[in-house]
Amino acid sequence: MERGAPESLDLGFAQVDLDRERRQGVPEVIYGAGKTAGQIVAIAGALHGRGQSPVLVTRLDAEKARAVAEGLGEGFSYFAEARLGRLGLARAPDGIGRVAVVCAGTSDLPVAEEAALVAESLGNEVVRIRDVGVAGIHRLLARVDDLRAASVVVVVAGMEGALASAVGGLVAAPVVAVPTSVGYGAAFEGLAALLSMINSCAAGVSVVNIDNGFGAGFLAHRINHVK
Repeated sequence: MERGAPESLDLGFAQVDLDRERRQGVPEVIYGAGKTAGQIVAIAGALHGRGQSPVLVTRLDAEKARAVAEGLGEGFSYFAEARLGRLGLARAPDGIGRVAVVCAGTSDLPVAEEAALVAESLGNEVVRIRDVGVAGIHRLLARVDDLRAASVVVVVAGMEGALASAVGGLVAAPVVAVPTSVGYGAAFEGLAALLSMINSCAAGVSVVNIDNGFGAGFLAHRINHVK
């Protein structure tokens, strides 16, 4: 941003943070749930029109995404599994290494894919390791080389959330654990996995909120860009 330029833009319903890319290296990310398609188009257009890219929209359902795509045009892409919209292209990978996104089961894929796409969009090489939950631990052990080659590992798991501790005991890199709301009644919509991950005995495991794939992908991006 040019010196003397305003740091925010008043759209009436939103104060768009035009200075965030300068401060943090990434444009303001739009939380799509609860916003209308018109509001999303206005915010994303304001950011992109000032050269900020890519602009990400999280928690965007398919119906709303169609209206957003009409308003923003060809530069907008929608990734249905992750419920993620992106205006502009993904940045070329320029991190210090690779981000591994590890998913316990197929039911955890939407959250895992959100994390992976956020990291990719912000300029990280991402390797996806899917369906390697502890119920079949041999599947995880078969990918140990990929895990240990990563500079940061995102672990996405529901049920009892044990996968984060298992991975944490195998790698030297930081682990970002993401509990998901997948599981039967006593999983309490992700609370059991959250508490299990917070109480992990494996050193170097950090935890984000339930189903927060965006937060995990963003944190992994920052770790992978510490030079």
